[in-house]
Amino acid sequence: MNTKITVEGNGTMNSALKVAFATKDMEEINAHFGGAKEFVVYNVSKDGYEVSEVIKTDNAELEDDDKTDYRVRALKGVNIMYSESIGGTAAAKVIRAGIHPMKANNSTRIEEVLKELVKMINGNPPPWIKNIMQMQTEHDVRQDRWAEGE
Repeated sequence: MNTKITVEGNGTMNSALKVAFATKDMEEINAHFGGAKEFVVYNVSKDGYEVSEVIKTDNAELEDDDKTDYRVRALKGVNIMYSESIGGTAAAKVIRAGIHPMKANNSTRIEEVLKELVKMINGNPPPWIKNIMQMQTEHDVRQDRWAEGE
């Protein structure tokens, strides 16, 4: 029922983000979280990106709540999940599982998002991305104002 197709990479993706995309065609983010039959997962790092695996999540025989739980379990280990849309209850379950849900505009190309993520990682990623990737955090000026009051 839950099929994972793992792709052998070249193994050079140290401290990479695992990013899943709800897709119908492996090229665009064009599936609703609750209706996605598969997710393509990429490793994304400063050096670029590579396909990690394809997770098949066709679970038509399950009840609605079970379908959500099933998808969340299937995405275990993923850091960020992009979909066309996601309901509030499903989003809460995804967040509780440690996955950041992201909404993409209709037919956003996966490759465009991957390129933007690499650019962001090489620029000044937000603290939660640095935390996931266990990157050295540069000095944050926002911390200075708290230190002044000591």
